[in-house]
Amino acid sequence: QVQLVESGGGLVQAGNSLRLSCVASGRTFSSYAMGWFRQAPGKEREFVATISCSTGNTYYADSVKGRFTISRDNAKNTVNLQMNSLKPEDTAVYYCASRIAAYSGTYYTRSSHYDYWGQGTQVTVSS
Repeated sequence: QVQLVESGGGLVQAGNSLRLSCVASGRTFSSYAMGWFRQAPGKEREFVATISCSTGNTYYADSVKGRFTISRDNAKNTVNLQMNSLKPEDTAVYYCASRIAAYSGTYYTRSSHYDYWGQGTQVTVSS
């Protein structure tokens, strides 16, 4: 069982930045693939970004590419999402997810690829 706890959400004006963090339990965090997803009201959950195990390769949704950066600190069992140049359409609940059995350097972009989820953190961007 892996527990994920997100933090860092809030209310910001368009153009500003936020940094989300997710702390994971477990002794083998470095072997997990990690991802961020988001869900806006009335919409399905969508992929935002992922970072692979071992190599730390990253992959982003087109809607956030160039604005968001995912990173991980294996020593602290933490994955971060730096969000810059935020737009009102980025408003959503953001979820951290982990995949236990992950191939090194592989990207996982579907919700069904992940085993554990955090409780979510609200990000609201005002215009």
